[in-house]
Amino acid sequence: MNLQHAVDTYRGHTIPRFRFSERRNVWFAISGAVILLSLIGFFWRGLNYSIDFKGGSELTYAVTTPLTAEQVDAALTANGHPDSTVQIANGGKGVTIRTKAFASQDERAKVLAALAKQAGVQPTDISEKTVGATWGSEISQKALRGLIVVLAAIALYISLRFEWKMAIGAMIALVHDLLITGGIYALTGRSVTPETVIAILTILGFSLYDTVVIYDKIKENTESTALVARLGYTGVVDLSLNQVLMRSVNTSLVVLLPIVSLLFFGGATLKDFAFAMFVGVTTGAYSSIFIAAPILTLLKGREDRFRQIEARRAQRETGGRVRVATGPAMAAVEPDGPAAVTATSEAAATRAVARAGSSSRPRPKSKRKPPAKRRRR
Repeated sequence: MNLQHAVDTYRGHTIPRFRFSERRNVWFAISGAVILLSLIGFFWRGLNYSIDFKGGSELTYAVTTPLTAEQVDAALTANGHPDSTVQIANGGKGVTIRTKAFASQDERAKVLAALAKQAGVQPTDISEKTVGATWGSEISQKALRGLIVVLAAIALYISLRFEWKMAIGAMIALVHDLLITGGIYALTGRSVTPETVIAILTILGFSLYDTVVIYDKIKENTESTALVARLGYTGVVDLSLNQVLMRSVNTSLVVLLPIVSLLFFGGATLKDFAFAMFVGVTTGAYSSIFIAAPILTLLKGREDRFRQIEARRAQRETGGRVRVATGPAMAAVEPDGPAAVTATSEAAATRAVARAGSSSRPRPKSKRKPPAKRRRR
């Protein structure tokens, strides 16, 4: 593929010819390896929940010298309190910190002394109070119930709009995205905040949108009987994926560009949201093409209709003939080799004898009268 062809393909002027379904075992192996790593992260390290889920301490104090949130966070991290929430208030003259609860009085005194030295105040000037979790177990249970209801409604819609096998593929792709996103958070040790939960819910919508677009194209192409007979169901799925590939890639790039800018230039809260969005959008774009569509190919390929079509296509490519049966026996292929040659020779000899017999019969005389001669004057 030269540069001009690549540019034309990216712009949608040329349809690529990637064979996604033929390499589905490779895609499944890649996803399986990443999911295995994610599960190791879940059971080995677990998720690092923020103070919003566990509760902790809130520190408030004034500063004599201007400070940034990054400077305060660095001081907290150096004293054993990473992933704290730091807010600069009153035009840079006040600091509010939400951090995990202190394990001992010595740890408390050490952290307060470091913060007071950085701000140019006394440790007694720092106000401290214990706060509870803003995202409690009751909210988590309600969110989980709502998520289950939404996923069930989405599965029902896809089943009615397309078919139930497409709904299965879409749900498997969603579980794939959730496991990988959560596993990356567990492996990297990033703090899970309410913004992370919001980002993950947004990811589900994006992944479903991309999957529905692909399924709609597959449904449109499989309605053509001639196209399915010529390419088979697997070939039609590959054609559909190639037709919408650049659309999916460009949509994902448009979404990822602002996310990357937030990831590098946003504040601490925006970075948590952007990181979850970046992982989820990338995983969702991958699963729609390499997971949802190949799973649909596996499920539909077991249907009798498409097995018969695949058998006919295979015989056309090899130049043989197919005798299609109903019931358990899907397609019986006439034998090749000497037996096939003998049968073909006998059939040819029979046709030749029939032609010879028909030529030996006397032909009836024509009853047409010869044209009358013209008289010359």
